[in-house]
Amino acid sequence: MGSHQEKKPHALCIPAPLQGHINPMLKLAKILHSKGFLITFVNTEFNHKRLLRSQGLDALHALPSFRFETFPDGLPPPENTNASQDIPSLAKSLDETGLGPFKRLVTKVSDSYAPVTCIVSDLLMGFTLDAAAELGIPEILLWTSGTGSLICYNQYPSLLENKLMPLKDSSYLVNGYLDTVVDCIPTMSGIRLKDIPPFVRVIYPGDEYMVQFLCSQVERAKRASAIIFNTFDELERDVLDSLASIYPPCYGIGPLHLLEENYVDKSLASIKSNLWKEEPECLKWLDSQAPSSVIYVNFGSITVMTPQQLVEFCWGLAKSNYPFLWIIRPDLVIGDSAMLPPEFVTETSDRGMLVGWCPQEQVLNHPSIGGFLTHSGWNSTVESISSGVPMICWPFFADQQTNCWWSCNKWGVAMEIDNNVKSDEVSKLVTELRKGGKGKEIRKNVTDLKNKAEEACNSLSGSSMANLEKLVQLMHTFSK
Repeated sequence: MGSHQEKKPHALCIPAPLQGHINPMLKLAKILHSKGFLITFVNTEFNHKRLLRSQGLDALHALPSFRFETFPDGLPPPENTNASQDIPSLAKSLDETGLGPFKRLVTKVSDSYAPVTCIVSDLLMGFTLDAAAELGIPEILLWTSGTGSLICYNQYPSLLENKLMPLKDSSYLVNGYLDTVVDCIPTMSGIRLKDIPPFVRVIYPGDEYMVQFLCSQVERAKRASAIIFNTFDELERDVLDSLASIYPPCYGIGPLHLLEENYVDKSLASIKSNLWKEEPECLKWLDSQAPSSVIYVNFGSITVMTPQQLVEFCWGLAKSNYPFLWIIRPDLVIGDSAMLPPEFVTETSDRGMLVGWCPQEQVLNHPSIGGFLTHSGWNSTVESISSGVPMICWPFFADQQTNCWWSCNKWGVAMEIDNNVKSDEVSKLVTELRKGGKGKEIRKNVTDLKNKAEEACNSLSGSSMANLEKLVQLMHTFSK
């Protein structure tokens, strides 16, 4: 190995093994590579195989300075090799079995390639902090969710102290109790219990483990050298300041996809992170549609719904009479394939397109997109804001309820659909978003935030560019 490569800082990047976590970590890794870092990117063996199936066998060959490694997740092979794994089982397995294999991997990479000077890990992969401490390697964490949800997790002891949690039984999900306003969470005046991540509700078997797991991860995070957020100061300054008073230095260096456009050279363009095979023909269909006319519908990589909820969304879109592009994963419907009513398919064939997966950033930036019906995952939220696309939110789990609350109540860039979705409500909100006074206000707000996101990432004095430089300087000190 040449001495030039040995002297380069070497970041080993490991995302949590879920689509919404892999995407931002890969963007961050590419940005660090453009800043002179050697990169080793670590996927689980299960997800590595999925990536090769969706992207092609040559997709991860990359460059000598940007390499891929794998390690086991500790779970038996699932029956469906093209669906997201069960999250509680995955979290438990990695937390209990990940430390040894990860330490061996870091040692192997350091010995055979180049010394690892910094580990960049998803905050939910807390076992990596133990490995970093044992190996004497600094570690930086990436929080891929909305910043507000991290404060909610950190404040769970306050919810217990104020006897707001845990819920007594499942009737509390529907009896109005979740409308209770919470006043003990910093920066979130007016937030309701229903807007707090449902992972901290203890109702069903296994809930206790996820509460314990998440509280453990956010506590471990205080041992990191720094925490990176896929956001920008102008969007969440108060939240970032609040987190900085609790955690190590916090850097908002997002939206990551905008920084990626600025920094990453074309040599890495072939490296992608979608675990499902994209259907780019939807972009050609969008080319044939009028400007700002299409409703884009995508509930992300994990959200599932009942057959009845699927039918309500179908007829809501049909009644609205707007063109739509709907991403329907094969595993979108609980316990069944996503079977659409034949009458719906016939009625909307001239104005609707259905695909299994798509290049979302390109779709959101397409001039024909006029609105986004979304699950409020953080990647989707920040990509929609930075594309200037207003949202209709149907949050499912994790940070999505909190992201939805911020989008609707703080930023004014979205409207929310009730969890018990009805077709009339879907149609009404789509029409309001496109033609109503509320829709006009939302479009103005999201355009303002789009401009601020671009300034954060494009201007030399932009907050995200400045924070990135601070982060890179910190990481360079690790290799001295």
